[in-house]
Amino acid sequence: MKSAGLRSLLLFAASTMLAATVYAQNGFQLHAAAFENGGTPPLSMILNNQSNGVNTCTASGAAGGDQSPELYWTDAPPETRSFVVVLFDTTASFTHWGMYNIAPNVYGLPQNAGTTGSRYGTQIENDFGLGQQYDGPCPPANVTPDIHHYVFTVYALNTTLNLPGSANFPSNAETLYQALIAAAQRGQILGQASLTALYSSTPGTAHTD
Repeated sequence: MKSAGLRSLLLFAASTMLAATVYAQNGFQLHAAAFENGGTPPLSMILNNQSNGVNTCTASGAAGGDQSPELYWTDAPPETRSFVVVLFDTTASFTHWGMYNIAPNVYGLPQNAGTTGSRYGTQIENDFGLGQQYDGPCPPANVTPDIHHYVFTVYALNTTLNLPGSANFPSNAETLYQALIAAAQRGQILGQASLTALYSSTPGTAHTD
């Protein structure tokens, strides 16, 4: 993510801290079917970046599925009108996925919900610039720190979001974070819950495929 985008994310995180704290005691939690918090993501989640028949995103060279994982959340605030889900690599300051205006009666996303044109919500263009979709972890091998932290966060809002964008200039991570900052300032973020996957593509390192 560009430095301006990172500053926006940090500002947003600070502005929503109070709302998150309020609802943490009520048990709002995010879960993944394929990995535990602090665990290693499965190959199905990893980006498939082929070079000479080898996937550069895995230590073994095995192909990645590049599919968003099955996620579900529990004990969401009762006044929720929409959910937002973001996947952010905090090690590299890089946004892999963002989906917003997920319906309030939806309490999870199935595996591979992050495909282009997903029916589960509206997506932003991620920092790869590959489209409005999910694209999985692909930390550079042999570049410290080897292990990257991939943080999934679900936000519960008492409103829906209207992000500016067009065919030539689609909404991106910065657009979404700015909208969330504005929502936080208006008191429209009711709570948030996060889940972290740890992953490395450097051979011989913990949290590899």
